[in-house]
Amino acid sequence: MARTSTYTQFIALPTEVVWEVLGDPVRWPAWNPAVTSVRLHGPVAVGTTGDYLPRGRVFEAVHGRTAPPFVITTLVPGRALTIEQPEPAGRMRMAWTLTPRDGGTEVSQQLTFSGASAAVARMVVGSLLEADTRVCFARLAQLAGLEPAANALTAVIAGGTGALGKHIAADLTCRGHRVTILTRRRDAGLPFTQVEWDGKTVGTWVAALRNPGPTAIINLAGKLVDCRPTSRNIDELRRSRVDSTRALVQAAATLDAPIDYWVQASTTAIWSDAGETRCTETTPLPVGLPQMTGVAEPWEHAFDGASAAHSTVLRTSIVLDPQAPALRRLGQLTKAGLGGRVGPGDQWFSWIHVEDWLAIVRATLGLDPTVTLPDGILVAATDFPVRNRELMAALRRHLRRPPAPPTPAPILQIGAVFLRTDPALGLTGRHATSEVLQPAGFVFRYPTLDEALTNLLPSR
Repeated sequence: MARTSTYTQFIALPTEVVWEVLGDPVRWPAWNPAVTSVRLHGPVAVGTTGDYLPRGRVFEAVHGRTAPPFVITTLVPGRALTIEQPEPAGRMRMAWTLTPRDGGTEVSQQLTFSGASAAVARMVVGSLLEADTRVCFARLAQLAGLEPAANALTAVIAGGTGALGKHIAADLTCRGHRVTILTRRRDAGLPFTQVEWDGKTVGTWVAALRNPGPTAIINLAGKLVDCRPTSRNIDELRRSRVDSTRALVQAAATLDAPIDYWVQASTTAIWSDAGETRCTETTPLPVGLPQMTGVAEPWEHAFDGASAAHSTVLRTSIVLDPQAPALRRLGQLTKAGLGGRVGPGDQWFSWIHVEDWLAIVRATLGLDPTVTLPDGILVAATDFPVRNRELMAALRRHLRRPPAPPTPAPILQIGAVFLRTDPALGLTGRHATSEVLQPAGFVFRYPTLDEALTNLLPSR
């Protein structure tokens, strides 16, 4: 059974300019590092064959010696290109489509695997070719000649090498803005300006905050929460967030003028296990400092007094993204037959599609003329949270898996020890929505879980 995954991205360039790069398969390796080389056996035309090598010593050796040539099956100059690669007991189809939009081009990439080997091929080859697809689109935009205007926004992203950081860095780059990532260790594979910092103290990196046009800080820095809830880990979760935020606040205080826009990350988990409470921007925090409240509350307090003309504390729910740990782990469990409700199953699951999260961030940066957001706390979550039992049923439906027995809380707690994760991530929850987004004019592209999963999971 053929299943297709789709990725799209807006690029602020004319369609014909983007096509000059995307329409030439030989240039594929220049913007997707998962591909080592491409060799065509003739001109770019329907029926022309060629060979490509996936990156990696083993992949190159096996594919290079055993794989037959691919063939160009679709070519619409300036609009569409498709190649098909025979796989053992199956076939891979990679299709790119360009659609003109106001101010630029929407690029769409569809990857389809069919045949008896489709599941294995998607897991092995697909995961390689689709890794950091949005970052690949940023490379494509740069290769096509996209350069920021002199007065373009400069976004300085702390935590920019994490999953969400790479998403927003790539998205802003594709839209013609400057991006600088503050990082403890440079990643040579990222096509963004990178400046080293220690995440604790003010240093020479403060120069990244001085730019000719408007400057934004997007602070996403912090240790991943998917870890065992030991005292040491909780302390690291807190310090990694508080220390980096204080350093940024102190650095901004040295500037001659306030930062133009500041997006300070936080989390809807600040309400801990909220039960049936309907949490919005004005809901009081629990007392007694439950685990994540004890991390997130001082994180937000560290932002107090930040020098910014416009500032947003973005309390983000679970972001659904096909490459993010949350959706990937849930999908793996469902495919393995463990797609039943977790614990009682009535715990709330608040979520947001990654495209909607990116749209909210752009709005907080003043980049969406149709949305005017006030400063202050903002909940980044869809209007339609679901309970755990509804989440698992939706995953089974979209992944075409039969009903599964529930996972009792004691079993999850034992499994969390072996997976080195926190069982509270599955056993607790909160109903979090925004009272600010809709009045401000924001419209969710993927408001319901079914719409989100239809877009995020491979479809027939």
